[in-house]
Amino acid sequence: MDLQSPLIYLVDDDDDVREALALLLRTMGMRVETFSDPQTFLAQFDRMAIGCLIVDIRMPGMTGLQLQQRMIDEQCTLPVIVITGHGDLNLCRRAFKAGAVEFLVKPVDEEALLEAVQKAVSQHIHEQQQQSLTREAQMRLGKLTDREREILTHIAEGLSNKHIARVLDLSPRTVETHRANIFAKLETPSLAELVRLYLTGSDTKAG
Repeated sequence: MDLQSPLIYLVDDDDDVREALALLLRTMGMRVETFSDPQTFLAQFDRMAIGCLIVDIRMPGMTGLQLQQRMIDEQCTLPVIVITGHGDLNLCRRAFKAGAVEFLVKPVDEEALLEAVQKAVSQHIHEQQQQSLTREAQMRLGKLTDREREILTHIAEGLSNKHIARVLDLSPRTVETHRANIFAKLETPSLAELVRLYLTGSDTKAG
C-alpha cells in the first residue's frame, strides 16, 4: 500500500465498534490508525498527515466534541467525522457548528461512512493545496519592497499608472518603473496572473 496515501484516524472507546470500522476501512484499501481514547490520539497522531479523524462523541475523560475543539484550538486542519450511539440533535448541531464534515449515528451505515471519509479526505487535500499555494505566493510577494507592495495593491484595485501616481504623489514614470520591477520580481506573464498572485498571497485565512 502507498505509504503516502491518506491516513484515517479512528478514536472510539468501544472495542467492537473500533475494530469493525477499522476492518471496513482497511478492506477498502485505506490506512487506518485506531485509538481507544482521545488523550493517546493527541499524543501520537501526525499533525502533518493528510486524511481525517473519525471520533465517537461520548467517551470518558474527553468527549468527541471536546477533542474536536482541542484540535481547533491547536489549529489542526484534520477534518472530523463524528459518530454516536445517541442521535442527539443538539450534539449534532454543535459538531457541525465546529466544522464537522459529517455526523453519523451507530450502527454506522457503511456506505454513509465511506462517502463521508472520501468527502473529508478530498476536503483536506484541497485545503492543503490552497495553503501551499498561499505560502508560495507570500514567499514571492516577500521579494517586493514596501513601495512596490503599495503600488501592487493599487494595481490589484484596478487603478491606472497615472491614478496611482496621483494617489502616491509620484511621477507616472516612477510608477511605470516600479510596475515593471513588480512584474519582473514576481515572474508573472500577465496582469491577471499578477492580481491572482496578489489575492492568493493576501489570503489571511490560510497558512
